Formats: sequence, C-alpha cells, structure tokens
Amino acid sequence: MDTLKTVLVPINKEGHLFIAIFAIVALALFLLTGPFLGWVGIILTAWCVYFFRDPDRHVPTRDGVIVSPADGVVQLVERAVPPEELGLGNDPMLRVSVFLNVFNVHVNRIPLGGKVIKSVYRPGKFLNAAMDKASEENERQAVHVRTEDGKDIVFVQIAGLVARRIVCNLNEGQDVKTGERFGMIRFGSRTDIYLPDGVEPLVGVGQIMIGGETILADLSAKNETAVAVEVR
Repeated sequence: MDTLKTVLVPINKEGHLFIAIFAIVALALFLLTGPFLGWVGIILTAWCVYFFRDPDRHVPTRDGVIVSPADGVVQLVERAVPPEELGLGNDPMLRVSVFLNVFNVHVNRIPLGGKVIKSVYRPGKFLNAAMDKASEENERQAVHVRTEDGKDIVFVQIAGLVARRIVCNLNEGQDVKTGERFGMIRFGSRTDIYLPDGVEPLVGVGQIMIGGETILADLSAKNETAVAVEVR
C-alpha cells in the first residue's frame, strides 16, 4: 500500500495536455513504426506523468516557520539584492537557492503566509539554473509577500536550461497560506527565496529539500540556533 501511495499520486492540471500529447505520440509510434519506438513512447509518457505528479505535503503548523518553496537541493546560500522589479531597494538579503532537476516534483509552494504585495514576470535567458548568474539573467517570476506583522519575504521562480514555462497563479493583494500551491516550472529549474532581515537559514548547501515540508528558517529562532552555513 505504501508503494502504491508513492506511485499513484495526484497529477497537476498543468500536465494534462502534455500527458495526452505524449500518449498520442506513443500510440502513433506503435501504429506507424512498430513496437520498439512505441515502447519508447510509452516510457516517455510514463516519465511525463511522473514529472507532473503533485503529492500532498504535511505542512508544519507552527507560526513563523518558513518552508521550502520547492523540492530539490540547496545550491547556494548567499547575500544578494532582491529582483529589481519588486522595488525593494539595493540592500542585500540572505538568499537560499534550491535547484530542481527533471526528476523532482516541480509544484511550487508558498514559503510563508501573508499578503502578496507584488508579483512580476520578467523575460530572460535560459542558462543552466545551477549557475550563479541564473538568478539575474534567466526568465523569472518574482513574488513579494508581507506577513501580518510586517515581515517581507521574496521568492522567485527561475527558468532553467530545459525549462521554458513558468506558471504562477498568484495575484497582487491575495492572501496566501504557508505551504499552499501557487504554481510550477516546467522542466528543470531553480527557486530562490530571500529571507527577512535578521532571519538565519536552518539549512545548508547540499541539503535535500521537500517543498512545503522542509523548514528553511524560523522567524522566532535565535541566531545561535541556526545551522552553520557559509554565506558569501
């Protein structure tokens, strides 16, 4: 039963069209070319279903915790100026970058509840999302959320070398809750999160993240409780 629950997970609605296209191509390959390419099509269709999986997550309920906005691996922890299109000024904030490969769940989740102050799409390049400059040069969707007690948090969906489509379902003025789904990136990408002033990360480079579950930071934590990470 546990294995079935792992495999038979909900599929995000963004994947329905892609799965249908892959399935039709697989059927056409069977009919027009024979079983070998047909089975290749079936395997690719199965991968497409797997890519668009959208499992439920157990979101921490404690007030003030910031969860990872995405599945993946922490690529960078550094200080950086938030995206200029959000108008937050030139003061660096602590940024945690999570890199997603094509096998990760690509549904993004709200890292901390509050009100969406601004959400801005900016076209750009499609560099390898693991590169430092991808945060500045790649296509992206930047979101600024403010908590009820006035804390500002920024998270950014960044397209990658393979990714060609950012989906963000947020509107300015919208109230959001920690851990709820807000969009996804197709196919392989990166998500940056900029922490409020004075908040230290509880994760380090190389750590595996689970979107909506892994606690990335805690607004109520003392600085000395944070893990030791190398911040540039």
